[in-house]
Amino acid sequence: MTHPAQLKIPATYMRGGTSKGVFFRLEDLPAACQTPGHARDRLFQRVIGSPDPYAKHTDGMGGATSSTSKCVIVSPSRQPDHDVDYLYGQVSIDTDFVDWSGNCGNLSTAAGAFAIHAGYVDPARVPDNGICTVRIWQANIGKTIIAKVPVCDGQVQESGDFELDGVTFPAAEIVLEFLDPADEEGGAMFPTGQLVDELEVPMLGTLKATMIAAGIPTVFVNAADIGFTGTELQSDINDSPAILEKMERIRVAGALAMGLIQTPEEAAKRQHTPKVAFVSPAQAYTASSGKSIAAEAIDLNVRALSMGKLHHAMMGTAAVAIGTAAAIPGTLVNLAAGGGEREAVNFGHPSGTLRVGAVAEQHNGQWTAKKAIMSRSARILMEGWVRIPADAI
Repeated sequence: MTHPAQLKIPATYMRGGTSKGVFFRLEDLPAACQTPGHARDRLFQRVIGSPDPYAKHTDGMGGATSSTSKCVIVSPSRQPDHDVDYLYGQVSIDTDFVDWSGNCGNLSTAAGAFAIHAGYVDPARVPDNGICTVRIWQANIGKTIIAKVPVCDGQVQESGDFELDGVTFPAAEIVLEFLDPADEEGGAMFPTGQLVDELEVPMLGTLKATMIAAGIPTVFVNAADIGFTGTELQSDINDSPAILEKMERIRVAGALAMGLIQTPEEAAKRQHTPKVAFVSPAQAYTASSGKSIAAEAIDLNVRALSMGKLHHAMMGTAAVAIGTAAAIPGTLVNLAAGGGEREAVNFGHPSGTLRVGAVAEQHNGQWTAKKAIMSRSARILMEGWVRIPADAI
């Protein structure tokens, strides 16, 4: 019996922030995968190595975590005054689906750098040395992201001394601006109309919750209300099936309240959104790297789950949600940070700290987010071709 040769597809493996993903130019994909549908999903899954019942991604490019089971398609933008369209797929590790419901804030950084690498930015706008501003259309949620990418000798500068907690080595700093970051799929930025809700969670009772759709739909609860301190690391959460089940119940209840799903069963096919996070006032702790974080160095502690597991650092989109909620007096995030008005917040996460700025305004009783700003870094890890069996799609 003969078997066809593997498909050979141009691809670039990149780190962006605390995530990694396989990047494709739209025109390089097989014809059947250049439009949304089953073939594209199967391509992403086979590239990553999913679904993998062993949860190892041994036969693919994934790293068997929510931070490393990602694929991206970049193409010349169809939107006026934008350079590229950036489409992101979160590939489930051990179940058969690709979640297209949200953005990856960390890989947004890499999308800006990749746009220049791929030749999608007008060469006349790329300085020999300086900052190249890349306007990105985030196609999953229909939002604009501005990436300010450093350039040296006409090429993207990747080396530098910017340190990002959760990433081992320093690199060049890329500043991201998320414009009008509210994701209004479920309605307004606060889909329930409240800054703090009484959220009914089966088997847990009533929890105070701030549910916000900014950056990515996120359900915030107080750490103390669910038996946590807010200083937990991954092993404290991810090694306990009972705790993970509890957090999923909170996520499902929040998704229903935000109007993102209509029945609890739908949550199984929407694992990427909403996120669920718990907050506490600033406390000292030891990060996963062994670094000591002083309470005086941060405004609050935040821990967030992605794809059913506690994230090792902080998702970029969740950081946008944190910064936006912190800027609005009365939310649980704002109260944990000490209350009052603020345009930036420095929070502690399992790998260290992160500062994010946000501007929010209130008009006719409705809060809107103007923008959120944070710094990340990105670099190419490998480029060439990724191979998959020809019958995979």
